[in-house]
This record gives sequence, C-alpha cells and structure tokens, in this order.
Amino acid sequence: MSGEQGWDRARWLWWLALAGGISFFAAVYQRLDGPPIWAWKTSGVALLALWAAANARERNGWLIAAALGFGALGDWLLDAKGLETGAVAFVIGHVVAIILYLTNRRPATTVSQRLLGWLVMPATLVIVWGMLNPAPGWWHAAVYSLFVAAMAAAAWTSRFPRYRTGIGAMLFLASDLFIFAGEGGMLSKDVTMWLVWPLYFGGQALIAWGVVSTLSKEARA
Repeated sequence: MSGEQGWDRARWLWWLALAGGISFFAAVYQRLDGPPIWAWKTSGVALLALWAAANARERNGWLIAAALGFGALGDWLLDAKGLETGAVAFVIGHVVAIILYLTNRRPATTVSQRLLGWLVMPATLVIVWGMLNPAPGWWHAAVYSLFVAAMAAAAWTSRFPRYRTGIGAMLFLASDLFIFAGEGGMLSKDVTMWLVWPLYFGGQALIAWGVVSTLSKEARA
C-alpha cells in the first residue's frame, strides 16, 4: 500500500515538525526572543497540525488537527500577545480535544484506569493550589489547569493508544505543572527550563501520533 494511502501520508510534515520542535530547545537554552523565535517555537506543533490535516478523512481527523492548530496558535500568542490571550487559544484547543476523546471513549477500562481518569482533575487542582496560593490570581492558573487535566483524563480513557495519546496528554499536563512550579518558586526556573518544552512538545507529538495513526489505519481497513 502506498504512503498516500497509509497513515503516514505527508510524512515529510511529521519529520519537519519533529525537527522544528526538537531544535527549538536550543532557543530555550539560549533564552532567545523576538518574532523569528516565536515563529520557530510555533513551527513544531503547527506542522503537527498540518500533518494531522493531511491525514484527516472524517470528523475525528479534523478535530485532532484543530486541537493541534489551537495549540500552535497558543504557542505564538503567549509570546506575541501575552499569557491570557495565549491561554484562551490553548483552552479552545483543550475543549476540542475533550470532545474528540469523549466521543471516542474506550469500550472497557480497568478500575485503575478509571480511577486515574477521575483523580487527575482534583489532584491537579490541589497541586496548583499548593504551588501558587496565596499569590494574586492563583485561581486563574487553577481554572486553566482544570481544562488541561480534563483533556488528559479524557485522553487516558479514550480508545486511542494509551502509551502514545494517553501518555502524551499526561506529559502536556506535567509541562504546565512545571511552569506553575517555576512561577510559584517551588522549583528554580533554571530547572524547569529543562523540563517544560521537552514535556510539552513531546506530549503533543505523542498525542498526534496516537490519534492520527489510529484513525488512518481504521480508514484503510
């Protein structure tokens, strides 16, 4: 079967996405800034979104492409327009992803899988409260984190591969928690610098790989 019919349609976009996302850590390490750096930062997830769109054949495929697209937009807006504007784009992406995962729930889950799914949101709220309270506006971070946690919980209990999409969503959540740890002074930003971007981009790449590969293999079955 040709590449055009397989799940790896437009594989060159996948490899370009990895190149863009992985190489951006050099900019993180060098603490570079400015519009060209923002574009570099955005390139990884934006190319993942384009790759997902190239492989989309029905509603679910377009939902994952949209979720990744809003993530890329959030990457840009965080630097170009500020934290709150970027967070709105990410929240929209999380809502799209939650819709995707809830409409593709796993037919049967174990007790431990269901338990983790239920515990992710309250545990995240407690962690964020412990790291940021009583800093002014800590609850803004708490509200945002609930959307990320809901996305991760829905991904974990969805029918998409748990060791790709599920773990990827958990890595995404972890990256945000490390951001809050740095902002709250729980960890030095010199430490969180080594964790946030790799966890975030690695999580997005795993999410995309798990969903797109599953949907495309089903489409050609």
